[in-house]
Amino acid sequence: MDKQRRKFLKVAGVTALAGISAPAVVKLTASDAVASSGHAAPAADAHGAAKGHGEVNTPKGVRLGLVIDMRKLYGNPELMDKAIEACHKVHNVPHFDNKKDEVKWIWKMPFVNVFPEHSDYHSSNTAKENDFLLLCNHCDAPPCVRVCPTKATFKIEATGVIAMDYHRCIGCRFCMMGCPYGARSFNWFEPRPHIKEYNAEFPTRMRGVVEKCNFCGERLAKGLEPACVEAVKEVGAITFGDLNDPESEISKVLTENHTIQRKPSLGTKPSVFYIV
Repeated sequence: MDKQRRKFLKVAGVTALAGISAPAVVKLTASDAVASSGHAAPAADAHGAAKGHGEVNTPKGVRLGLVIDMRKLYGNPELMDKAIEACHKVHNVPHFDNKKDEVKWIWKMPFVNVFPEHSDYHSSNTAKENDFLLLCNHCDAPPCVRVCPTKATFKIEATGVIAMDYHRCIGCRFCMMGCPYGARSFNWFEPRPHIKEYNAEFPTRMRGVVEKCNFCGERLAKGLEPACVEAVKEVGAITFGDLNDPESEISKVLTENHTIQRKPSLGTKPSVFYIV
């Protein structure tokens, strides 16, 4: 990884890391990286939101996003499992055998469930026979943030990441009802006994709180890529970066390929794109 890319990941990461816990925020706000990124303009629509009279907003600041290239994952369910395992291991996601109690940050489902707005009539065998990776969409207009009464769920304007403060979460589950993507999980039971391999570098949650993907803010702060990206690096199936930077790798991938998003008609403007 070159120095410029590593520097970007660190700057983006320290702000995304705010979603881990209050002590982490206090510790990081004194760093040079936060100081340099703290004045970034609020994130805008990655493709420029339309204004009146034909004008177009120029995207400002950093807006992190993902492109999942399913062409490189078709027929390779073990690679998707590898990405899921890497994410859950890094973030101490508990494992419950009962599907009803499942806690997930990244998971997989059939095409018809992932993209209900797209016709399944005469769909290709590729779409029918393969699962698709899912995670929090880190929307530019997140309904989960609007409905959270304690601000435990919030948007980091400097990066566009939708983060969580678990200490502020009261378990009302309004965010789960507000999220149209099913990207949040509730801890019905004490999760700590159900963690297969404990990672001391990431805080465990508690019973009665909601959790979800955080775009690996704690890894970005160290100059590392998200765990899921790194897990499938061998085939380059997931691209991560700044959607507002026209020179970024992710912007080039989006320019060169036709992509789709989950439930775009809802107007949430997801930061996760799919090449199918």
